Amino acid sequence: MSAPEAVSPAERQKLRTGLDRMWHAAVFSLSGLRAGWDETAFRQEAIAALVLLPASFWLGRSWVEVALLAGSVLLVLMVELLNTAVETAIDRIGPEWHALSKRAKDMGSAAVLLALLLCGGIWAAALYQRFMA
Repeated sequence: MSAPEAVSPAERQKLRTGLDRMWHAAVFSLSGLRAGWDETAFRQEAIAALVLLPASFWLGRSWVEVALLAGSVLLVLMVELLNTAVETAIDRIGPEWHALSKRAKDMGSAAVLLALLLCGGIWAAALYQRFMA
């Protein structure tokens, strides 16, 4: 095996094991959340999540309802981060317009839209059930 200095940063993470690997993975994940915070859409959705996640415990009448309400909010955040990752990777390739780049970005955006519609539908149904039924 080569000397540790000769190992690339990407390979170094693959060589880690146990708690060391988990610690570094957590640091990378927090770095990703900080990078996501720089995106306006993610920041807006995260601020909404600060309200909606506690509200899910109030609105949900069972653990299943709470899980659906909270899970749908977290799903929006996850999909937004993945969309941002796709857009960032496409932008890394080059700034020029390309049909495949547009297609990839449009599909990422569509995934966010579907996650938002799912979240909105779940919340609307829960609010209806709680206050109208």
